[in-house]
Amino acid sequence: MNYKNKIVYFLICLAINTVGAQEYWSLDDCVTYAIQHNLELKDFKYTENANQETYKQSFRDLLPNISASSNYNIRYGRSVDPNNNAIVNTDFFSNNYSLNASIDIFQGFQKQNAIKASKFLYKAANQEVLHQKYLLAFRVMSAFYDIQFIEGLLLISKQQEEVSQNNFDLVKRQVELGQKAKADLYEAEAALLADQLLVTQSNNNLIAAKLKLMQEMNLQDATTISITSIAEDKNLKEPEHNILSQDSIYNAATEFIPIIKAQALRAEAAKKQLAVSRGNLYPRLSFFAGYQTGYFETNIMDNGEVISFRDQIKDNAAQFVGVSLDVPISNGWSNRSRVKQQKVELMRAKNNLDIQKQELFQLIQQLVQDGEALKTEYQQSSQKMKAQDLTFKVAQKKYERGLINAIELNQSKNLLANAQNENLQVQLRLKVNESTLDFYKGLPVFRINTAQ
Repeated sequence: MNYKNKIVYFLICLAINTVGAQEYWSLDDCVTYAIQHNLELKDFKYTENANQETYKQSFRDLLPNISASSNYNIRYGRSVDPNNNAIVNTDFFSNNYSLNASIDIFQGFQKQNAIKASKFLYKAANQEVLHQKYLLAFRVMSAFYDIQFIEGLLLISKQQEEVSQNNFDLVKRQVELGQKAKADLYEAEAALLADQLLVTQSNNNLIAAKLKLMQEMNLQDATTISITSIAEDKNLKEPEHNILSQDSIYNAATEFIPIIKAQALRAEAAKKQLAVSRGNLYPRLSFFAGYQTGYFETNIMDNGEVISFRDQIKDNAAQFVGVSLDVPISNGWSNRSRVKQQKVELMRAKNNLDIQKQELFQLIQQLVQDGEALKTEYQQSSQKMKAQDLTFKVAQKKYERGLINAIELNQSKNLLANAQNENLQVQLRLKVNESTLDFYKGLPVFRINTAQ
C-alpha cells in the first residue's frame, strides 16, 4: 500500500469512527443537561438560598442581644471628672468598659410569626425553582420535537427529490429515444429543481432548530447536535382514545404543580406577616443586664499616686439588671396603617392564588379539548396519507406508460407530500399534548429531581 492510499485509508477509518462515536441525545438527556447548565435557573436558586438564610436568621433572632464596648477619652482644660462629677482644671484621661445583654420576653409574638413567615417564603422559593425546571423542560421538549418534525420533513423532501430524479432520468432517456418531446424534459427538470430547493430549505430549517435546542440547553463547544429520530423515540406511541376528565386532571395538578404550591405558601406567609404587623400594637417587655467598669487618671491615693489600673477595674465595677416595658400609645397611627396594608397584601396573595388556579384550569381545559381534536385529526390524516400514497403509485405507473403528463404527476406527488407533512405535524403535536397532560396528571414525564 503506497503512501497516498494509506492516507485515504486513515481518513476513511477516522470518518467511520467519528460517525460510530457520534452521540445521540434523547429528550431526557437534553432536559437533564439543560437543568444542570441553565443560567437563569441558577439565579432562582440563589434567591432560594437567600430565603433559606433569612429563615435560619429568624431563629437566631430569638437569642439574646449581647454587646461589649470600650472607650478611651482624653480631656483638656476645665471639665467634669466622670468618676466623682467634680470640676477639675487638669488634663486627664479615662478608660471605660461595659458588657450589656438584653432579651425580649414578650413582643406580641412577632418573632415567632416571623419564623413561620420566613419558612413559608423559603418553601415558596423552593417550589419556584422546581417550577422553573419544569418550564425549562417544556421549552427543551418543544425544541426537541421541532427538530424531529423538521427531520421528518427533510426525509419526505429527499424522498420527493428521489422520485423527481428518477422521473427526470426516465424522461431524459425517452427524449434521447425520441419517445417524448424536449418540453417534457424541461418540466421534469423544473420539478427536480423545486424538490432540491425544498431539501435545501429543510436542511437550513433543521440547522436553525438544532441551534435553538442547543441554546435552550446552554450546550457550548458544539456546532450541532444529533437527537434520537422519531422511529427511535420510545415516547412516541399510537394515541389512546380514552375519555379524559378535565376536573380529575385539575384536582390532581393542584396537589403538586409547583407554582400553585408556591403561591399558596406565599398566601400563608402573608397571613403570618399580618400577625407580625399586629404584634406592633402590643406592649413590649424585655429583660436586660450589664456590667461596667473604668479607669480614671484622676483617681489618686493619699500620697498623690494614681490608683493602679488593676485596682480601679476591680473597685469601679458595677452590675445592673432590670426589665423594660414599652407601651405603644401613638406614633402617627403608623402601626395600624401597616396592619391595614398587610391585610391588603394578604388579599392580593390569595387573589394571585385564585388567578394561578384559574389559569391552570383553563390550560388543562384547552389541552383536553385540543387532545380530542388532534386524535381525530391524526386518524383522518393517516387515512388521507395512505390514500394519497396509493393515488401517487397509480399516477406514477400511468406516467411511465405515457397516460398522464408531468404536471398531473407532480400534482399527485405534491398532494402526497402535503399529506405526509400534515400527518407528521399532527403526530408530534399530539405527542406534545399527551406529554403535557401526563405531566398534569402527575406522571413522570421528565426525569427531574423533585426532592428539595
